[in-house]
Formats: sequence, structure tokens, C-alpha cells
Amino acid sequence: MKRKILLGLAAAIGFQFLTLIGMYLSAQMPLWTGEAIRLEAMPVDPRSLFRGNYARLEYEISHLDIALFPAGKRLREGEVIYVALTADRRGIYRFAGVSLKKPQQGRFLRGRIAGSGFRGAISSYRVRYGIEAYFAPKEKALGLETDLRKGGIAEVMVSKSGRARLKHVSANPAK
Repeated sequence: MKRKILLGLAAAIGFQFLTLIGMYLSAQMPLWTGEAIRLEAMPVDPRSLFRGNYARLEYEISHLDIALFPAGKRLREGEVIYVALTADRRGIYRFAGVSLKKPQQGRFLRGRIAGSGFRGAISSYRVRYGIEAYFAPKEKALGLETDLRKGGIAEVMVSKSGRARLKHVSANPAK
């Protein structure tokens, strides 16, 4: 009886450990196997007392006009969308289209609807891609805050499924 309890407890602990390892590997996969793209980034907030030193970033694709989606289709918070991207002459990726279905080809980001409009007036959807916060040591975060006042360039690693991870942020040399 005692042996069965110990085996059950060991199995439960092992399952939890493997689940955590799987979550970590899933989150890191775009960094290991993804392709690099560059997006223009705009800083929003430099620090948080609870999360440490970081720059919160927004992108051109962080707010999408409601007219880009099928007429009469109201998207729910948390719904997955795919944003197609094309590179401009400087190698910066820009919005090329949006879909509720995963594209079969081309560069795209997988995002989730994070809200809509302002106080009931729905004109756009906020979209989150998991690349909205760049954590850095205190000195680097303070320097980054100053450097990014006029915008920046985010280097993002994107997997074939459209999942993205932020690799690096730097000041935009063109501005």
C-alpha cells in the first residue's frame, strides 16, 4: 500500500517536472529554430517595481483596424490571428495583411486579441504577440529608455508556426 502511494507521488512529481520542461522548451523554440526579422518598436514604459527593469514595446501591428477583419465578425479576447509581414527596402518588416487562418507561406506572426476599442467605441483591436517586453539589467534599461525615445528596432525570432520571441532591441538609426 505504501509503495503504491510512493509510486503515485513520484509519478505526479515527474509529470509536473516534465510539463514545466515542455513549457520551457516550447517558449524557447523560436529562439533556437526561428528566423530573424526586424520590426520598428516604440517604447511605452521603462520599468516595473514588480517585474524588474524592462522596456515595454509597441509595434505598428499592435493595433489593427476592425475593418481589416471579415464584416460582422466580432473577435473575442484571446482569439488567435495571423499577421502577414513584408520587408521594406531597409529590411524592416511591415504589416501586409491579417487572417484568422494560418498562412501557408511567407512571413507572419501569430498573435492574440488583447482587447478592442476605447470605452465601447470599437474601431481597432489590440494584439499581443509575446514580444512586448524587453528585460535588461538596470543600467542597460535606463540607457535603452533614453535611446528609444525616438523609436527602436526590435530583432525578433519567428518560428514556422508564427510564434515570436524578442531577441534584441536597439535604437533606430534612421530616426
